[in-house]
Amino acid sequence: MSEEHYLELCGNPVQFENASSVNNVFFDEANKQVFAVRSGGATGVVVKGPDDKSSVAFRMDDKGEVKCIKFSFGNKILAVQRTSKSVEFINFIPDLLHLEYSQECKTKNASILGFCWTNWNEIVFITDQGIEFYQVLPDKRSLKLQKSQSINVNWYMYCPVTSVILLSTTVLGNMLQPFFFRSGTMSKISKFEIELPVVSKPAKLSLSERDIAMATIYGQLYVMYLKHHSRAVNNPGAEVVLYHLPREGTCKKMHVLKLNTTGKFALNVVDNLVVVHHQSSQTSMIFDIKLRDTDSSTLSVHQPVVPARSIHPYKIPLTGPPAVTTATPVPCELYSSTWSVFQPDIIISASEGYLWYLQVKLQPVVNLMKDKGKLMDFLLQRRDCKMVIVSVCFQMLNGPDKSNLSVIATVFDKLNQVYKEYLEAEQSYTMAVETGQSRGNPAQKRPVRTQAVIDQSDMYTHVLSQFTEKVDVSHKFIIAVLMEYIRSLNQFQITVQHYLYELVIKTLVHHNLFYMLHQFLQYHVLSDSKPLACLLLSLESTYPPAHQLSLDMLKRLSTANDEIVEVLLSKHQVLGALRFIRGVGGHDNISARKFLDAAKQTREEMLFYTIFRFFEQRNQRIRGSPHFTPGEHCEEHVAYFKQVFGEQALMKPTAS
Repeated sequence: MSEEHYLELCGNPVQFENASSVNNVFFDEANKQVFAVRSGGATGVVVKGPDDKSSVAFRMDDKGEVKCIKFSFGNKILAVQRTSKSVEFINFIPDLLHLEYSQECKTKNASILGFCWTNWNEIVFITDQGIEFYQVLPDKRSLKLQKSQSINVNWYMYCPVTSVILLSTTVLGNMLQPFFFRSGTMSKISKFEIELPVVSKPAKLSLSERDIAMATIYGQLYVMYLKHHSRAVNNPGAEVVLYHLPREGTCKKMHVLKLNTTGKFALNVVDNLVVVHHQSSQTSMIFDIKLRDTDSSTLSVHQPVVPARSIHPYKIPLTGPPAVTTATPVPCELYSSTWSVFQPDIIISASEGYLWYLQVKLQPVVNLMKDKGKLMDFLLQRRDCKMVIVSVCFQMLNGPDKSNLSVIATVFDKLNQVYKEYLEAEQSYTMAVETGQSRGNPAQKRPVRTQAVIDQSDMYTHVLSQFTEKVDVSHKFIIAVLMEYIRSLNQFQITVQHYLYELVIKTLVHHNLFYMLHQFLQYHVLSDSKPLACLLLSLESTYPPAHQLSLDMLKRLSTANDEIVEVLLSKHQVLGALRFIRGVGGHDNISARKFLDAAKQTREEMLFYTIFRFFEQRNQRIRGSPHFTPGEHCEEHVAYFKQVFGEQALMKPTAS
């Protein structure tokens, strides 16, 4: 089913000249560039990168077959290896001559296996007898040896993200020696041994570079070993063993990914997921090392997150004259034997001339993963997860497959734990800035808000407000879900925003559950706030006790009474505003004109009469006369009163 393809090839691939028209195709993992090399007279080279701007085409003298070709960072210097003894260089820096210069390896009788750029002007030669670290001096067209190390080498591997080179040593090749490069320095990291499968004698098994990959997963460097077991009847299937390679300390075997099958495999890492491609079944599996199936103090064993599925079918668009391009695109052969896989997420088809980035689609994983708690653990670690998470939350509350409250509570807790961690990090950063600590500590950086941070606004907008409007859902379930989310926020000591409480109150009122509203307020299930008090005041006509509940809340808050009056008047609740201000004892100081303006706007004559009479009585009590003073600017309202009710209706002064 197409909706179950959770892996896809990037829709905008890098297209280069295919193998039928070139002699060799090379891929540079550091710059993510494909080199298509064509020989004959002069050597033509076309370089394609992740975007059109990084494309380069040039010609070189044909001095023999190209074994390896790579640009330094920024396409400043080109290095070309044609023999096992030397590497040639061409400057691509403006104002410098494009003349070739070369460097032989220093070790006698050594053969160069390859080279790696570690900076724009720093390069490492890997020979069968060790490594040589050089600084390239483009203006002098020469190289300077910085450091070298003698060691027998079978093969090597380079991780450009971490600038770590891995050397395979010893007869079996399973003793690996890492080196780390940074800012002109070369550091030796503790060597470690890969545990090879147990085989029956006299057979000997050596470690092949085809079974090793290096990648950064969740910010940590891992060496991934594809471990094939013997062809015995009780063969448990191949597995991928992950060795954690720290900058300091010893390398440890940390994770085992169970493939439960045998055959030819290839590895990618996409969005911190280990992707294992299986050629014979033409399917791929994904593993998340943060989801632990079994846990021990040292080793975690993992099964695939979801059942294996094939990569989403990809059709190659035809190129050529318009008459031809209108034809149906040609389906690409997935899992082809001509595919080459590079870290972390690159797939190259040399025969078809395409470089793709592998991508993970989250929605198909949602459809395949029934355990909502585990699904949320998985989604919270993904890069583009926000809208998928809120979609899962909404589906979890609706329809025939809605979850029970315990599952919903688990999901809310997982979301709010991430939310709380972000709030604490933000608060810590703010305090550091205010106290000036961040200036002395450049490592103190503002926390990045990832898509995994689902805050109250997100939940309100995309999930809860829509959920409460559903007519086919029990109101008891709606209220239980709202209270469960508030419970979770309180558990993580996150201040609940007033609009969530308002949603609870409006839902209770809509279903005439006033007894429950009274209990929630009486036992402080809903926390006091000014917006909440205003909402309660507005409910007085529907639920009379709400007036006193609101007053009690405002007294507890010791809040600014003027704001409450303004809110009530804006909602044309003039009597409610007057009762409130009398309840808090501020009616002798309020503006008569403000209340009379509001009463007149309602166009209710008896309401205007009541308010007018109240202020006449106040004037009589305070000043001994019912008349308004010029400073109160009520002349307009006095004239209106006379017009509607007659002058005889005005209150007469009474002797004190």
